[in-house]
Amino acid sequence: MAIANRVEASVGSKEDAGSKIMRHAGLLSGQLQQLRTRMYPPKSEKTLRPFLTNEVSKLTSIPDSTLKLMSTEGRGPIPSRLENNHRVYTLDQINELRELFAMQKPADALRFLPRRRAGEHLQVLAIANFKGGSAKTTTCVHLAHYLALHGYRVLALDLDPQASLSALFGAQPEVDVGSNETIYAALRYDDAERRPIRHIIRRTYFDGIDLIPGNLEVMEYEHETPRILANKSSSGAIFFERLKLALLEVEADYDIVILDTPPSLGFLTLSAIYAATSMIITVHPAMLDVASMSQFLLMMGDLISVLNESGAQLDQDFIRYLVTRHDPNDAPQSQVVAMLRHLFGSDVLLPTAIESTAVEAAGLAKRSVYELELGQIGRDTHKRAREAVDAVNEAIVRLVNESWGRT
Repeated sequence: MAIANRVEASVGSKEDAGSKIMRHAGLLSGQLQQLRTRMYPPKSEKTLRPFLTNEVSKLTSIPDSTLKLMSTEGRGPIPSRLENNHRVYTLDQINELRELFAMQKPADALRFLPRRRAGEHLQVLAIANFKGGSAKTTTCVHLAHYLALHGYRVLALDLDPQASLSALFGAQPEVDVGSNETIYAALRYDDAERRPIRHIIRRTYFDGIDLIPGNLEVMEYEHETPRILANKSSSGAIFFERLKLALLEVEADYDIVILDTPPSLGFLTLSAIYAATSMIITVHPAMLDVASMSQFLLMMGDLISVLNESGAQLDQDFIRYLVTRHDPNDAPQSQVVAMLRHLFGSDVLLPTAIESTAVEAAGLAKRSVYELELGQIGRDTHKRAREAVDAVNEAIVRLVNESWGRT
């Protein structure tokens, strides 16, 4: 009888769609926060693992023997010791070593500290595709981590309202990112509320990487811009210039800016394309995804034409396609990859982002492959994934260096 009464009450007060969606959003958000609290207790922050001397040697090109001698003689940053007595360095200490060797060996300074030099422009790299599941965010976070591990100064900018990139850097969008704390704060049209971009940049636990987080607030730019355009308001810069002008305010602080674009071709994506000096278009090698990318390219071409008609000049250093979630043993995928290479030639990056259980395991723990420690997954699995991710990132860094005129 009690069950029947509850059923009647439920039927009698049927929940409308909007209320149900909001209730489900609240339930899911609360559950995610509980999971996050279990992974990272309230008073703790996400941290980066230390690096063994052989890893430091590979990252910096400083011989292992030199590192051990410096440690014994007390020169440079002093490494910590693990229980097995192995020496380990933090990333901050690794960067200290880079600066030390760059000063001691000026002729080889670029090898130790590859930051951009005078005359080299800020590289703004947009990772784009309007189809979900193309691994845009995974590509962004692995590239950002790779660059920071190799001594570059990186700004990661989350333009996606889903804010997966922010979450991977330890900023839960519903909890840790408040009002006027996303890129919208620097782009909004009302002068009273707009903030300098420097005020919304956050340091992360990953030395060398700063973050502008995202959440649903960034969608306000998509809603506000059409109203400004309809009113033909002259408030501030033309809408597609605002992001580029904001980034100019912090140009001297970074070598590379990585833009994680939303899975749509709205005003934010258009702003990202205009601000970008280069672009990586991610594509999963399946026919539905390739068909979707075809529509994306057609629409993007139309939008770029609109920008050109408005007097905007897009002069990008490079545009490349990156095959993601690639299973080399899958025959249909191999056919798609071969087709892309036939059509686009060298514009398709030669290395591909291999589908790997290591990448999936890292993602579940809100980490990249670079953050996994030996023993968390199988050694061979980790090695294959790391080599594949390194190959992709090395190819992108080569393009960046070419754009700077480096050989």
